[in-house]
Amino acid sequence: MAKNLWIKFFLLLIAVSLIALSSAFLLRDLMLADFREYREGEMEDRVYWVTASLENTYEKYSGWKKEGVAEDIVWALMLGFHVRLYNADGAFVTDTEEAVRTLSPLMKKRVTAISELLGPGRDNEFVPYTLFLGGKEIGRIGVSFLRPKKEDVFIQRSNKMLFLSLLFLGGGAVFLSLVFSRKLTKPLRSLTDGVAAISGGNLKKRVTISGKDEIAALSDAFNRMAQTLEAQESLRKKLTSNIAHELRTPLSIIRGELEGMMDGFIPIDKEHLESLYAEIGRLRNIIERIEDLAQAEAGSLTLRKQRFELKPFLNNIAGRFGKTFQDKGAVLEMRCEDRLTANADPERLSQIIINLLSNALNAIEPGGRVIITAVRKNKELAIEVLDYGRGIKKEDLPFIFERFYKGKDGGLGLGLTIVKELIESHGGRIEVSSEYGKGSSFTTYLPL
Repeated sequence: MAKNLWIKFFLLLIAVSLIALSSAFLLRDLMLADFREYREGEMEDRVYWVTASLENTYEKYSGWKKEGVAEDIVWALMLGFHVRLYNADGAFVTDTEEAVRTLSPLMKKRVTAISELLGPGRDNEFVPYTLFLGGKEIGRIGVSFLRPKKEDVFIQRSNKMLFLSLLFLGGGAVFLSLVFSRKLTKPLRSLTDGVAAISGGNLKKRVTISGKDEIAALSDAFNRMAQTLEAQESLRKKLTSNIAHELRTPLSIIRGELEGMMDGFIPIDKEHLESLYAEIGRLRNIIERIEDLAQAEAGSLTLRKQRFELKPFLNNIAGRFGKTFQDKGAVLEMRCEDRLTANADPERLSQIIINLLSNALNAIEPGGRVIITAVRKNKELAIEVLDYGRGIKKEDLPFIFERFYKGKDGGLGLGLTIVKELIESHGGRIEVSSEYGKGSSFTTYLPL
């Protein structure tokens, strides 16, 4: 796959290079075509000058005199074309060769030298032009346009330069295409190797790609993903230990008491049966918490939303915690606006508040304080549980809502994860702020 991608990059860069070189040839042809059109237009203007001069000479001599028109025809040669002159009846009068022979030896030498710099043009074709005087045809000339030899030299040199440019730029394009295609695919190969390592179970694999482009950003995203997977795998491994620990205690108690009853050491009375029942309740609570999390994450959690007044709802929850706070010598304050209502599942919202209150109670010292505040903020209902307890360490804050992440207090590490899932299932969100050693604030936002 990487090889195919490298070949595709290479062929793409070669194609771009060929298009660029082809455009250079096309531009050169267009420039030469424009240059030729310019020269032809200029030669047409020169023909007009010569015809006007011949017409004046005809008027001056009242006819065609070879000696009279020789100067005009030689001038035409110097302007870049051969001329053949015919009278009105079509009879030949003179041409460039005869005109040159009439010159003095020195002038003939100079004109010949100039003419040698000119080459044939238009396949030696003579183009006819009619001569007029006073609206009457007095003759015609045949003009063969000559092309300067330096123009041929220019075209040959440009062809040579283009050919050399093609070799140089083409070779450079092939070399650079080879280099850049490999350079572009190298980080992709690294990412491919990283993905293969991750899929093979090596969650410690990381890729190092320098730069600030999209591929470097992709490598950073890959490394973050690998780090998250490694952390999740570590948490998953802890889950087995946590579940075994949480289940072992009640199961050991139940087994011990049942064995004692079977051996006759423990009486089968109400007190011991209630103890067994309490331990079974602990087991059931653990299973229900795992089940709640699974349903919330799968989106299959059933919510029975209804609108209810919040103040008596919170007072009821606070009353259930009254004795627990009293036993610890702590204070629970409740602040709620009158006639404030919530649109939520009362049972699930109660589960959220109880979980947060339980965490707050565990976080405070004897004589501590917890405050529940419920207010309307814009179009949301905000319920804050504030405690003045030990707080949460800064390095732990990003992970407190992760599954199976737990602090020093034990437990499965599912409480806050379930809280977050339940809030999000209501279309809400939860925010936390904490300062280690001073306390924490958990604020739930639910749509009104």
